[in-house]
Amino acid sequence: MSAAESEPVLQVRDLVVDIGGDDAQPALVDRVSFDVHAGRTVALIGESGCGKTMTAMAILGLLPPAARIVRGQILLKGRDLLALSERELRQVRGAEIGTVFQDPMASLNPTMCIGDQIAESRMLHARENSRRARAKALELLQEVGIPNARTRLDAYPHELSGGMQQRVMIAMAISCEPALLIADEPTTALDVTIQAEILELLGELRSSSSMAMLLVTHDLGVVAGNADQTVVMYAGQVAESAGTSSVFAEPLHPYTSALLRAIPQNGAAHTRLASIPGRVPAAGHLPIGCRFFSRCEHALAGTCDAPDPQVRQIRPQHRTSCVRVESPASKTSEEARGE
Repeated sequence: MSAAESEPVLQVRDLVVDIGGDDAQPALVDRVSFDVHAGRTVALIGESGCGKTMTAMAILGLLPPAARIVRGQILLKGRDLLALSERELRQVRGAEIGTVFQDPMASLNPTMCIGDQIAESRMLHARENSRRARAKALELLQEVGIPNARTRLDAYPHELSGGMQQRVMIAMAISCEPALLIADEPTTALDVTIQAEILELLGELRSSSSMAMLLVTHDLGVVAGNADQTVVMYAGQVAESAGTSSVFAEPLHPYTSALLRAIPQNGAAHTRLASIPGRVPAAGHLPIGCRFFSRCEHALAGTCDAPDPQVRQIRPQHRTSCVRVESPASKTSEEARGE
């Protein structure tokens, strides 16, 4: 059975995250939907402030105090996470969902050696005693490529390089063999060589365990080489979603096209980089209608600023919220009427 035919590990359906409880305020995350299948990687991309991390935190049940989920479903292997208590969610986090964050030093406990930090997860979720948990921690450090793993078990986070700290975070994230791994900007703080090593490691772990992966990033180069599916977010909404090759080869939304034009090109020395004028609207100032309207070079007043744009399927497995994009079927119908 193909990934497309199998039941998704993660299903996000019509997710709406509001802040402050003001019904007149446009949602920070607005009607976001996507699936992540076993052994596949889905990337959430977009500029800072587009709702990528907010979506990931909603899945984990770790939203800031002012934010709340007002609508939607988040299903993990068919189980609705929004129906769980905080105690039940704590059992899911770490056991069924592993997480790798951007800054390992902000996530690792500086007062505990790394062996104990990895073992703690095994003791909590797998109910192992400390001896077996430490033995498993050693196996995990070896699996993620930590040199001299036995010695490193008793090292503290500050004694490791940034790349090794991130490998420790990955070891912790996969320690209980989760069905889903959420990687939120996992390589941003690393140099290019270490980035490549970490991404290769994540790819190998995903393939060997059939783990589903949600990759949150703004780095389109990382997406092109590592994601099967791409969801482009803008100001809390899905602008476009499709297979990664389709998004890069034939983008449908003007925002996606603008992002791709901004990628530096080989052999284009002494040329000015393309940029998108303006900035992502701030929370509290989100426009009604297409949220990209004020920055879009193709915007039409009276069309693109109409309220409540919907994400529509234009091609097989390729969806966009741009109201100016027509499906092949609608074009054929218009041509037939014209004749």
